[in-house]
Amino acid sequence: MRKAIKLSVIAAAISLISACGNAEQKPVELKTDLDKQSYALGASMGRYLNDNLSKNAEIGIVLDQEKLLGGIKDALSENIQLTEDEIKTVMMALEADVKQRRMDKQKELSAAAQGAGEKFLVENAKRDGVTVTESGLQFEVITDAEGEKPAATDQVTVHYHGTFIDGSVFDSSVERGEPATFGLNQVIPGWTEGLQHMPVGSKYKFYIPYNLAYGENGRSSIPGYSTLIFEVELLDIVKTH
Repeated sequence: MRKAIKLSVIAAAISLISACGNAEQKPVELKTDLDKQSYALGASMGRYLNDNLSKNAEIGIVLDQEKLLGGIKDALSENIQLTEDEIKTVMMALEADVKQRRMDKQKELSAAAQGAGEKFLVENAKRDGVTVTESGLQFEVITDAEGEKPAATDQVTVHYHGTFIDGSVFDSSVERGEPATFGLNQVIPGWTEGLQHMPVGSKYKFYIPYNLAYGENGRSSIPGYSTLIFEVELLDIVKTH
């Protein structure tokens, strides 16, 4: 329970500091190793908690700055106005509220992604050069080649650049400057199918509906129901025996 109190106090302090960010503040003097260690610990915790509070603010949870400051003062003077049980109850309610709002936000993003993706694929399928497979995968040839095509059980080395339909990048081996190697049975279905159409040395563009990508639940920064676009260059088929 003491841990919950300390985290609440630290979070309050970071929120207060963020609110006062426009005011001129005297730099902290860092003369000794202990000074630097103390500062480094505070800075590390501050960055993490400030990021957390900012994300909560995005879903409509903004803490009262005056009350935050009061909580800090009372905690430092061991004069907290709530009992430990009350603090536990409030913190649990806050956690539940944050979880529910994030779920609601994710559902909202998923619904928007599904509608936009379906509309995009309908229009994209009409373009010259776009092939639509039986599964719903769409692809077009950017650079053709005469090399060998991989099987579903092969490993391949590729360069890829992945974006949402609005053009924003979510993953790119090209930007990292390092190709990726993986088994075709270890990736999303759209990749497993699409790469089997590609000869080594070719470059294709895949338009992958959500059911051939990360489905209804999404993954990490990819909302559920997201249609994904990949430019993929097949560099090699990796022989394992």
